[in-house]
Amino acid sequence: MKILPTQLDGQSIRRVYDESTETWWFSVIDVVQVLTQQPDDLTARKYWNQLKRRLVNEGSQLVTACHQLKMPAADGKQRLTDVATAETLLRLVQSVPKAEPIKLWLAKVGYERMQEMADPALSLDRARQTWQQHGRSDQWIQQRMTGQETRNKLTDYWSEHDIKAGSEFAILTNIIHQEWAGVSVAQHKDMKGLSSHNLRDHMSEAELIFTALAELSTRQIAESVQATGMAENKTAAQTGGRIARQARNQLESQTGKPVVTGANYLPPVASKADKKDKPAKAIKAPRKS
Repeated sequence: MKILPTQLDGQSIRRVYDESTETWWFSVIDVVQVLTQQPDDLTARKYWNQLKRRLVNEGSQLVTACHQLKMPAADGKQRLTDVATAETLLRLVQSVPKAEPIKLWLAKVGYERMQEMADPALSLDRARQTWQQHGRSDQWIQQRMTGQETRNKLTDYWSEHDIKAGSEFAILTNIIHQEWAGVSVAQHKDMKGLSSHNLRDHMSEAELIFTALAELSTRQIAESVQATGMAENKTAAQTGGRIARQARNQLESQTGKPVVTGANYLPPVASKADKKDKPAKAIKAPRKS
């Protein structure tokens, strides 16, 4: 499993993206190690175990809000480790002495978020800069951002018509994807050799376009009949996905090339052995004219 790192006080924090619920899970041990300035993950683990016992004795629900997922350990092996959402981490910080580094980091993130709420264009600019740093073309970035806007409008509709965020969003999303792409979200990620990554960040421009078409069609069909609840929205999702599938089939018949592929934007592997194990090639960004 490939884990996407983030930085806190110069140290990497392992995190996993759950595609089905669109949730980031962060390694609690990594955060504790930074906060308490432990020399290694072993001592950080001991500190976390002591903290867990204290929280349980105090009747805190924070420990039950944590889960376990496999992440690469220091020896390179996949091992179960405690993970938590950003919301749970914020609450855990209050229980950890010497948490000033993360408090400053969270204050910075919170200030940036307040800026974005006052001026939404700032969040778009930050996203654009991040994708540019990762080598995405301007055309890809524009389509990714347009697709996200289409996605947001669809989930807003679902929220207002008795669809629960999380599991029900994931079910409908998978129905749409299965209909237009011919594979489930999980199967598409497997094709691309992805694990903890966001699938849409590794789609080609064409895949993004057809995903957006499927979700746009789904929303407009749902709106036309005022679909409410899972049963009615499932029907809209199937119909919207089929519309995009018909368009995909027509394009593929003209070009002779599949739209859904295993191409991705993963960094190139370092060795021949790694290349042999890697299931998909990276998408090459188009040259600028």
